[in-house]
Amino acid sequence: MIKNFKRRSIQFLLPLFALAVAVGCNKDISLSLDNSRDETIGVVPIDTVSAKVSTYQLDNIPTSATGTMLVGKNSNAISGSVKSTSYLRLGIGTVNSASIPDDAVLDSVSLVVPLNKYYYGDTTQIQKISVHRVTEDITQTQIDLTKPADERPVFVTSAAIFSKQKFAFDNAALAELSFKPRVKSIDSLHFRFNNTIGNELFTMIKNNDNRIQNNTSFQEYFKGLALVPDNNNSTLIGFKDTVYLQVHYSFLNNEGTKSSGKQYFSIDNKAFQYNQIEADRSQTKFAPLTLANPQLSSQQTDGYTFLEGSTGVVAKLEFPTLLELVNNPSVSINKAELVIEVENAAATNFAQPSSLILMVAGNNGNPINLVTTPYGTETQQAPLQRGDDFGSNGKYTFNLIEYLTKIKTTAYKNTSLYLSLPTSGLFSTGNRLILARDNENDPKIKLNILYTKF
Repeated sequence: MIKNFKRRSIQFLLPLFALAVAVGCNKDISLSLDNSRDETIGVVPIDTVSAKVSTYQLDNIPTSATGTMLVGKNSNAISGSVKSTSYLRLGIGTVNSASIPDDAVLDSVSLVVPLNKYYYGDTTQIQKISVHRVTEDITQTQIDLTKPADERPVFVTSAAIFSKQKFAFDNAALAELSFKPRVKSIDSLHFRFNNTIGNELFTMIKNNDNRIQNNTSFQEYFKGLALVPDNNNSTLIGFKDTVYLQVHYSFLNNEGTKSSGKQYFSIDNKAFQYNQIEADRSQTKFAPLTLANPQLSSQQTDGYTFLEGSTGVVAKLEFPTLLELVNNPSVSINKAELVIEVENAAATNFAQPSSLILMVAGNNGNPINLVTTPYGTETQQAPLQRGDDFGSNGKYTFNLIEYLTKIKTTAYKNTSLYLSLPTSGLFSTGNRLILARDNENDPKIKLNILYTKF
């Protein structure tokens, strides 16, 4: 009877033999358990665990076929500026020479670009965008799927155009527009083309020119368009990829009254629409961050760490001594939570991402997998828990119980984690997130582990 009572008591007290362990960036915090006199289930202090945090520049961010044309520029004193130029390729659309009367005359040629209501930056300033004619074939980068999976990003599975790619275009603009970015109320922007290109296109349509017989022949003549933001712009603006070039003309109908008509060139293949991204960090602590030098420790940037869409910047998290804990045969981990703190939303001018994800990075720095919901198949997304009115920080919390199990396997050997925007935001937005810092200028990141030791 006494032995049974003792066994039941131990089972009842097991949850008390655990301690949430805070793992701060570049800061050792002890993992410890209360002492126990029980000879079968011993609970003793174990080795300390530390975390290292860096800002990391990913390579090969696919920005084609996202459905969003991102044009503009946004600046931040901590991380610098991001500029996005959007490229697209047009096909012949609804062009039909037979439907144009012989006496038709050109009225105008304009590019219509619908907004998708996304913006990131200061919309109180006048923005300027110019449209340029591309002079180089817009091409995709082919992916060699025969290579091992760890040699290409997990999110690249087919041919794509990456944000770092750039194609030549004429310096002289076909059209330009200055406007107040009332993105919530404006449906579309209209760029009126100059008379030279307008007359050229209209004459080709009327004459049923060989260059507008099919998409291939038209694209040999007209390779595409680039929507280029002015360097003084202050916001990134999202547009739909349902862009079209409309040709307006007028003529006298059978009754002798003036009538009008129009024909359209439109995007023929959305896989050839992409956003080309340029970042300028030269005046910030992140100036050394490049594709050639992709990693900067938080100690090199006064504790600042940030994430950013389209540029492919993520936060790299490493736990050098964590493997020793999970490999201890006498330790049973019951719960593992990674808590990321960010500034209170009231302290920043920019909206914070509604959720974040984690990627598993291989030894060569390549993201090889996405952290899923524990023992599930869906990508785990940690929602933003906003700070309160008293100034407490916002938080993102991940469940890492399965990841701690996997790091014992060969597949996850020598891996680290990348904290990132969800891939939809990583490929098509300029969203940025700067992590909160503690009093010692370390990023406020905690790994809380609840465990028992037998």
